[in-house]
Amino acid sequence: MEVAPKNSYVSLRRKKQFATLNPATKTRFEIGINFKGQEPSGNLEADKPHAMCSHKINVVSLQDIDAEVWQWLKTAYEHAG
Repeated sequence: MEVAPKNSYVSLRRKKQFATLNPATKTRFEIGINFKGQEPSGNLEADKPHAMCSHKINVVSLQDIDAEVWQWLKTAYEHAG
């Protein structure tokens, strides 16, 4: 896996980008997930059309990064290779 810092976010890549880490506001962080065709469910929300990632997960505290978030990241990673 490649971690590629950009100006305003961090890109997580395998053969292609599968996730981004973005500061959204002073109190909220977003994890962008590239997983086209996946219906939003649980903490996985659809992102804006034509966004860099197809879905996002909002994070406001460390407790928000639970087993479901890790599973979405793992699945996106597997689909990127």
